[in-house]
Amino acid sequence: MATSPHTHTFKDVNEEQLPVANNKLHGWKHFAGLYAGEHVAATEFVIGATFVALGASTIDILLGLLIGNLLAMCSWWLITAPIAVETRLSLYNYLNKIAGNSMTKLYNWANVVIFSVISAAMITVSSTAVRFLFDIPAQLDWYPNSFWFVAIVLAVGSIVVFVAMYGFSTVADFSKLCAPWLFVIFIAGSFALFPELSNHVLGSTSLTSFSDFMTIGDSSIWTGTNADGEKGIGLLEVIGFAWAANSITHFGLIDMAIFRFAKRKSYGLFSGVGMFFGHYLAWISAGIMGAGVAVLLKTTISSLDPGDVAYHALGWTGFVIVIIAGWTTANANLYRAGLAAQSIFVNQSRERTTAIVGVVTVIIACFPFVFSQMLPLLTYAGLLVVPVGGIVFAEHVLFPKIGLTRYWAKYKNITRSVPAIASWALALVFGFGLNAIDVMSFYYLFIPTWIFTIVIYTLLAKKYGAGDDYTQEIEAQEQEQRDIKEYQAAEAKDIPKPIIDSSVFTKVLNAVSTVSLVIIFIFASQVMFFSETMNIYSANKSQFEIACFICTVIYFVTAYWSLKRHKVLNTAS
Repeated sequence: MATSPHTHTFKDVNEEQLPVANNKLHGWKHFAGLYAGEHVAATEFVIGATFVALGASTIDILLGLLIGNLLAMCSWWLITAPIAVETRLSLYNYLNKIAGNSMTKLYNWANVVIFSVISAAMITVSSTAVRFLFDIPAQLDWYPNSFWFVAIVLAVGSIVVFVAMYGFSTVADFSKLCAPWLFVIFIAGSFALFPELSNHVLGSTSLTSFSDFMTIGDSSIWTGTNADGEKGIGLLEVIGFAWAANSITHFGLIDMAIFRFAKRKSYGLFSGVGMFFGHYLAWISAGIMGAGVAVLLKTTISSLDPGDVAYHALGWTGFVIVIIAGWTTANANLYRAGLAAQSIFVNQSRERTTAIVGVVTVIIACFPFVFSQMLPLLTYAGLLVVPVGGIVFAEHVLFPKIGLTRYWAKYKNITRSVPAIASWALALVFGFGLNAIDVMSFYYLFIPTWIFTIVIYTLLAKKYGAGDDYTQEIEAQEQEQRDIKEYQAAEAKDIPKPIIDSSVFTKVLNAVSTVSLVIIFIFASQVMFFSETMNIYSANKSQFEIACFICTVIYFVTAYWSLKRHKVLNTAS
C-alpha cells in the first residue's frame, strides 16, 4: 500500500481528536460490563429511597421502571450508538467540527458544573457512611449542621480529588470489578430486610405468594402517598424519570465517547445491562431497604440517609458499599469535569484543572442538599445539555435527508456558529419556560426541548449556509478520512495484541471471587425464605451480616489480585 503524503501530519494531532482506530474497537462484553459498573452505584440508594418518599405505588414502580428503563435503553441504541459508530468521534470533537470553539467552550462549562455537582453528591453519600461510624447525626437539612461532618467530607473529598488527578485508570478498572458485587449486595440487602417488613404488615416473616409482596409493597414501601400524606407521583412520572435520568448521556449524546469504540451500532442495547440491573432491580431493592430500616427504627424514610440504610441492612458491609459506590462514581464524574475544564483552559494540565474543580466540588459536597435532590438535579442537568444532542442529531441524521450538508460550518471556517449558540439559548428558554408555566411533567421536558432545538437549528443552519454547494470540501474531507485510516492502520502494526491471562492461579482467583458472591446470595436467601419466626430471622440475619462482610473482603482481594496479574502480564509484554 502506498503511503499518503498527508499521513505523517497526523502524528502531531492529539489522538482524541481523530476517529477511533479499528484496532481499538471493543466487543459487546466491554459495554455490558461498563454500563453495569456505572449504573449500579451509590445514587441507587438515594433514588430508590426517593421513590418511596415521593409516594409512588407498587404497581407504578414495577411497571413504570420497566417501561422507562426500556425507553432509555432504546435511546442509547437508536440515537447515541449509531452516531458514535458512524463518526467514531466523541461529542466534544463532533461539536467542535459543526459549531466551532465558542460553542464547545460553552458546552464544556456546562459539563464542568453538571459533573462537579454529581461528584459532590457522591462524596456526600460516601461521607454518610463515615459519619455513621463516628455517631454524627444524619445531615437532613440543605446545609451541614455538624463541624465533624464537614471535616469528614473534606477528608473523603480529598481522597477523591487526588485519585481523579493521578490514579483514575486503576479506579476505572476497579469500578468494573465492583459491578457484580454491587448487584449482589443490593439484592442481598433487600432480602435481609424484607422479613422485617413482612412481619410488620402481615404478622409473619414468610411470604406465601406474589400477592403478599404486593400487599407489603402497598402498605409499607410504595404506599401511593408521599411524606406529607398526600397523593404521590403516578405511573407517568415514574416512567418519565427512569427515561430522563440519563437523558444527558443518551439524548444529550455524551455517551458518544463510549460507543465510538463499539464494533456495531447494536451494542447500544447493552446499556440495558445497567438499566435493568441498576436502575430497575437496584432502585427497587434500595426502596425495600429504606422502608425496612424505617420500620426497624420506627421512623420515616425521609429521616434516613444512605449510611443509616446500608448499615441496618448489611451490617459492616453497609459501610463498604456506601463508601465504594460513592467513591467510584465521584471519581468518574470528577475526572469528566476535569477534562471539560482542561479543554477550556488549554494551557493548564488536566491534573491542575481537576484539582481546582475538585476543591469547588468538595465545598459543594459539604451541603447535603446535593444528594437529597438528586432526582430534580439529574432531570435539570439533562434539560441543560439535551439541546446540544439535538443540534448534533439534526446535523448528522437529518441534514443528509433534506439536502443540507454536514460540517458546513467547518467548510466555511466558522469558529462561532450563530445557529448552534442561538438554538441552544432558545431551547433553554423554551424548556425552562415550559417548566415555569407547568404545562407538563418536568420529567418529560427534555423531549419537546430536543425536538424544538432540531427544528430551530435546521432552519438557522439553512439560512447561514448549510444548503450551499460544498462539493470540493466534501471530497477533501473524504480524502482526509482515508488518510487517517491509512495512518492508523500503519500505526496499529506496531501495537501488540493484549494477552489473556489463562494461568491456573488466575482461574482459581476468579473462581474464589465468584464463589464468594454466591455464598453472600445463599446467606441472604436463607434470611428471606427460611426465617419462620422473628427469633430465627434475627439469628439468620446476624449470620448473613458476618458472612457478607467476610465474603466481601475475599471478593475484593481475589478479584483485584486477578486484575493486577492481567495488568502486569500485558505491561511486561
